[in-house]
Amino acid sequence: MRSHLLNDTTAELYRRSATEAVERVAAQLAATKSPFTGISPDALSPAVDAVDLDRPLGDTSAALDELQEVYLRDAVYFHHPRYLAHLNCPVVIPAVTAEAVLSAVNSSLDTWDQSAGGTLIERRLIDWTAGRIGYGPTTADGVFTSGGSQSNLQALLLAREEAKAEHPADLRVFTSEASHFSVQKSAKLLGLPPESVVSIPVDHTKRMQTVALARALEHCAAEGAVPMAVVATAGTTDFGSIDPLPEIATLCAQYGAWMHVDAAYGCGLLVSPTRRHLLDGIERADSVTVDYHKSFFQPVSSSALLVRDGVTLRHATYYADYLNPRSAPVPNQVDKSLQTTRRFDALKLWMTLRVMGAEGIGGLFDEVVDLAAQGFELLAADPRFDVAVEPQLSTLVFRFIPADVTSPALIDRANLYARKALFASGEAVVAGTKVGGRHYLKFTLLNPQTTVADIEAVLDLLAGHARQYLGDSLVHAS
Repeated sequence: MRSHLLNDTTAELYRRSATEAVERVAAQLAATKSPFTGISPDALSPAVDAVDLDRPLGDTSAALDELQEVYLRDAVYFHHPRYLAHLNCPVVIPAVTAEAVLSAVNSSLDTWDQSAGGTLIERRLIDWTAGRIGYGPTTADGVFTSGGSQSNLQALLLAREEAKAEHPADLRVFTSEASHFSVQKSAKLLGLPPESVVSIPVDHTKRMQTVALARALEHCAAEGAVPMAVVATAGTTDFGSIDPLPEIATLCAQYGAWMHVDAAYGCGLLVSPTRRHLLDGIERADSVTVDYHKSFFQPVSSSALLVRDGVTLRHATYYADYLNPRSAPVPNQVDKSLQTTRRFDALKLWMTLRVMGAEGIGGLFDEVVDLAAQGFELLAADPRFDVAVEPQLSTLVFRFIPADVTSPALIDRANLYARKALFASGEAVVAGTKVGGRHYLKFTLLNPQTTVADIEAVLDLLAGHARQYLGDSLVHAS
């Protein structure tokens, strides 16, 4: 079995095996005509269950043949222009090339003696991102993470420690009602009671109401509680809305609250040639979450937490004599991270910047934001649909409304059915959410290959499925 270990004696086998895998994927990408085959879990499970994991095939080609049947053929392909569902982006080739490099070399980014140059590359990218945010060149710091949820967790850990409250029950975290659920999850993981997270209402554009935030902070001070943090969102998951960052920063300074900006989605604006101003005020945040694997077109995972004052990262630091003793004279990234063993995900962004440049990435993100604006105009002029809010980024939230008056509950079911039927057909993939307690559909546009014609076609498909459901319901009711 030593013949399968990657080393100097097996370099040629590695080259052949990796090349064959790349060729299989490339062929699948070229042949894919829809984002999904529509296969159900019940239909696919028997093929996966039938694989005897205790009887290896002994051959890469045979294993790839099998993989075609249990995964590649039926995978959901984000590169397809009619994948319009979640915050999954098509990926750029330089980043995928980097994946091949980092997986084979297999550096672990916890200590210098496991990563050497990888440590310096990650630190350089943190400095570059901090500069794009507007942090000072000497005090800011950060670390790559597995994703936005981990970044938000670490940010709130730092905020909790900086707050120095005697009792966790005294702490309060303020965030908008449209923010990501990881804020509530992080608070629970940090030992805060559910009532510690205060939900702030949003306005008609789905942005945090700063008047309501000011009122909540004033109430917090009056009751003797501690304003641990305010979590502003730069690109909410459901609406792509950006909270008013300058006003929130001023309130945080007034009440002594840690300001965290969850820019997991909106971080693409950091490299936008035309829309960087939408993030004005982010430079005043104590910490920022960025997800390069959303709006920088990177493969999962590629995320980071940035902090304005690098000293605060000490709250995540623990020392082990076998790994990173206090006396270590070399840079160890484990001193800043919640993880120990950690992939060299930073290499993907490094290769992307070296091949495409920052404005190349930002230009792609601008394209999808422009597309969303065109999509909004389509929806606003289409009597079949009610659109929830004009987008700031690349998300469209809308709802099919039949011409004939019917109950809101029936319209809810028609929209749910339309989404499910479209997914089962494999022709397109869209997401869903709730607005005001009612079911809506959602396009998350992250593919520059998607066109207005694609949007029009998917809207027609959704309307057709919804009408079919409503027609069937009338037949069954009569």
